[in-house]
Amino acid sequence: MARDLKYTRNIGIAAHIDAGKTTTTERILYYSGVNHKLGETHEGSATTDWMAQEQERGITITSAAVTVDWAYRGQKYHMNIIDTPGHVDFTVEVNRSLRVLDGLVFLFSAVDGVEPQSETNWRLANNYHVPRIGFVNKMDRSGADFLKVVKQVREMLGSHAVPLQLPIGSEDAFTGVVDLINNRGIVWNEHDKGMTFTEVPIPESMEEEVAEWREKLLEAVAEYDESLMEKFFDAPETITEREVLDALRKATLDAKIVPMVCGSSFKNKGVQTMLDYVMELLPSPMDVEGITGTNPDTEQEIVRKPDVTEPFAALAFKIATDPFVGRLCFIRVYSGNLDAGSYVYNTRSQNKERISRIFQMHANKQNPIPNVGAGDIAAVVGFKDIKTGDTLCDEKNPIILESMDFPEPVIGLAIEPKTQADIDKLGMALGKLAEEDPTFHVKTDEETGQTVISGMGELHLDILMDRLKREFKVEVNQGAPQVAYKEAITGTTQHRETYKKQTGGRGKFADIQVVISPIDADFEKGGLQFVNEISGGSIPREFIPSVEKGFAAAMSNGVLAGYPLPDMKVRLIDGSFHAVDSDALSFEICARSAFREALPKCKPVLMEPIMKVEILTPEENMGDVIGDMNRRRGQLLGMDSRAGSQVIKAHVPLSEMFGYVTQLRTITSGRATSTMEFDHYAEAPRNVQEEVIAKVKGAKNNG
Repeated sequence: MARDLKYTRNIGIAAHIDAGKTTTTERILYYSGVNHKLGETHEGSATTDWMAQEQERGITITSAAVTVDWAYRGQKYHMNIIDTPGHVDFTVEVNRSLRVLDGLVFLFSAVDGVEPQSETNWRLANNYHVPRIGFVNKMDRSGADFLKVVKQVREMLGSHAVPLQLPIGSEDAFTGVVDLINNRGIVWNEHDKGMTFTEVPIPESMEEEVAEWREKLLEAVAEYDESLMEKFFDAPETITEREVLDALRKATLDAKIVPMVCGSSFKNKGVQTMLDYVMELLPSPMDVEGITGTNPDTEQEIVRKPDVTEPFAALAFKIATDPFVGRLCFIRVYSGNLDAGSYVYNTRSQNKERISRIFQMHANKQNPIPNVGAGDIAAVVGFKDIKTGDTLCDEKNPIILESMDFPEPVIGLAIEPKTQADIDKLGMALGKLAEEDPTFHVKTDEETGQTVISGMGELHLDILMDRLKREFKVEVNQGAPQVAYKEAITGTTQHRETYKKQTGGRGKFADIQVVISPIDADFEKGGLQFVNEISGGSIPREFIPSVEKGFAAAMSNGVLAGYPLPDMKVRLIDGSFHAVDSDALSFEICARSAFREALPKCKPVLMEPIMKVEILTPEENMGDVIGDMNRRRGQLLGMDSRAGSQVIKAHVPLSEMFGYVTQLRTITSGRATSTMEFDHYAEAPRNVQEEVIAKVKGAKNNG
């Protein structure tokens, strides 16, 4: 029996680290009857934080999917929830989750408000056009201020945040809320852990404030619905609850309004009401008319509607390794139906694969199901070759769905196996980890023979090293963290390169003349901007792609210190060939040589990753923290105050930030906290460039 998709919700829970995402997910599992006991993050008993590292550190590392049913207004809703990490090193998990979700519950701490990771995740949600509801959590904490957070969401995130509730009491005295849509007070009952609530009259002291905010709410929805606008001006008291909710839903789906509610997940208050609003205001798979993809054969656009009768199309958004069932691939099905035991077609690998089993996920436990249909999220087993972002479809009706873009790693670590027995295991384990995490890269340095792993930050690599030891039982030695520098060119040069080889019999010959320069400002893709300006057949057309291929391959090793060159422009303006000795390989080798010879004349520079750092510190430590930032070549961007502490924002080179957390603790006696995320690449100062180049050359000579 197929479910009515109108009553399905695929939602994520996203926020800055420590805003209470996992605690909120635990309450949802408890209230929906999936769990009969409340799990707590600080006790290490949360369902979705099932990895040992998550339980020890009290943070979420991998996004976990859970499935629950929720009764609302006499109707049973089916909900897939993804609890995403808050730490910046694991942004990839939020990124890929948002790609496949229909709606998002965005959590904010009532004390801290909008924090750096909230901004990053909000931008991601904007990129994927995900409608969202704001839930201001921790209303029981001292310093909690719901309306202040609403104001921050408006100003800092540039969105139209509209409160649907006002809190009754604050901090320890927070007991319930006034619902502005139907003008009633509700207080949650403590005897059943907030499962039920009691209606109460609006406290007298709040009547004026409630009237003011209710009018603001009605005005916001009336702006979106013309029939309500007339009523709002003529007889606002005649506007019904249903009319407000319908208009609010349309505005939320259109991302014109972000409804804001509040509560305290830890104290079991407000989560149920928030869930009711998820059912009421966030989209079902049916609210999207269809997903657009391209036909791999004709390159034409095709649309697949969320319907089980349409041809099958799904996106693989996460790969995980399970000790019992092997490799699990999480998929979001956009159209059609998939039965266990049937075949799917992977448009990237162009292979058919048999899906042996399908599971409904509950954190790290699986419930086998016979099939999965349009609009649902499930995990499947049976793939030989699968990558994050692959499109799976019906072989007779192929489609390629838009994949996902992941940021490049900024920090590397050289590792080596401790014993001979670890060598084979290490290769296999790293392969599995890289398959799971697209922001984790593994490469072998050809000159030193070292294995270098790269990731998004020190914590990211720390967790991966821990997993190598625990999950894969591999012991490794590790070097000091290394910065992922890049190279760039700042000048232009013209160069002629001739490649000749005569060794008896057929020789090799290629001759090219090129102009190498930085890419044009309007060239958006990055990479190699190759312009063929050959006229009159001085190089045959079939050899031109080989010249492009040679330059593209050479860009992975720059001329200064062997770091990759992310982009450059090459104009091929002239050349010559030999009727017998010229071939594609000759022109490719010639292009590689031209790169090596010409690039030193293009004023190459070393680019270093610059991190955006935000530090929350008590006022008395501010001078020391700023002094330390200046010593690290930090560039201050601004300061403001938040919840009685000072917030310092700065851009700092990554190379200066190793071990910073420990240093910050020392300076402020453990009272300050910091967050750091990659921002951009910038040219490194001359002395830093010379130091890095000397170090690389020294390592090569010693090796």
